[in-house]
Amino acid sequence: MTATLSAWRINHYGTPEVLDPVTRPIPAPGPTEILIRIRASAVSRADGMMRAGKPRFARLFLGLRRPRQNLSGTGLSGEVIAVGDNVSRFAVGDAVFGEAGLKFGANASHICLDESGVLMKKPDALSHEDAAVMCDGPLTSLNFLREVAELRAGQTVLILGASGSLGSAAVQIAAAMGAEVTGTCSARNADMVAALGAGRVIDYAQQDFTKGAERYDVIYDTLGVSSFAKAKRSLTQHGRYICPVLGLGLLSAMLWTTVASAREARFSATGMLKPEVLRPMLGTLTRMIEDGKLVPVIDRVYPLADLIEAHRHMETGHKRGNVVVV
Repeated sequence: MTATLSAWRINHYGTPEVLDPVTRPIPAPGPTEILIRIRASAVSRADGMMRAGKPRFARLFLGLRRPRQNLSGTGLSGEVIAVGDNVSRFAVGDAVFGEAGLKFGANASHICLDESGVLMKKPDALSHEDAAVMCDGPLTSLNFLREVAELRAGQTVLILGASGSLGSAAVQIAAAMGAEVTGTCSARNADMVAALGAGRVIDYAQQDFTKGAERYDVIYDTLGVSSFAKAKRSLTQHGRYICPVLGLGLLSAMLWTTVASAREARFSATGMLKPEVLRPMLGTLTRMIEDGKLVPVIDRVYPLADLIEAHRHMETGHKRGNVVVV
């Protein structure tokens, strides 16, 4: 009898209900591949945007009517259960974490990935649930704060959406870098954001940061809830507005500010960076975890069979940190 894996397929763009459970034969790893038994995988906002086909211009790359790569999920953690003949980085029994990349398919029981991808051995300090989210909020926020914004110790940073997956990681990373951190969130999450390292917390429902007197060296809009046009008044003379949600407005602002403004709008497609670039970043993050400077925030953990409900919760906009399926 052929062994099978469980996964989730996206047949067409839409709400969480378009997710469809499927079973497939467990593949044998190719010469440079490893077969992973997935113990936990992330349910991220980026996963939801891909499922919904948003922003719509992204369908030019994802597929016009349906995703070309139609399996769900990117971030994962698990154990290696088989390896190809030419694999050298991993062995059967290794605990590993990383991302499925453009192949997708992390919301599954098993996956085959090339060993050259964004994969690392999981340190003992990380549970599978924590490790599964490392390539979402922590990795993206480290890239945006350190590489894109070029944040330095002593600078001021405002993190919009400080209680979400990217924001909760960004608060901790920015604080560890020696920056002065301000975060926006709802009143119910204020204590959590302060405990993560924010020196000041703004209740976005009560205060519009653009109308305050404060100026920031970096404004990190983790959710795309603002824009460079709205935020530029709150930037210092050479301040940077950074956002991982690319839209036509941000693209236009990037092009204009590059040539005509001391204040800049910046973007990076973190997931498109080469594995050789991303793996050292994951190494930096795991050292931060081992040093007690970073703790992934997990909101809810669902069974893999409840992926639709996990997507529904993720899209409420009220999650604290990350959502995981096991």
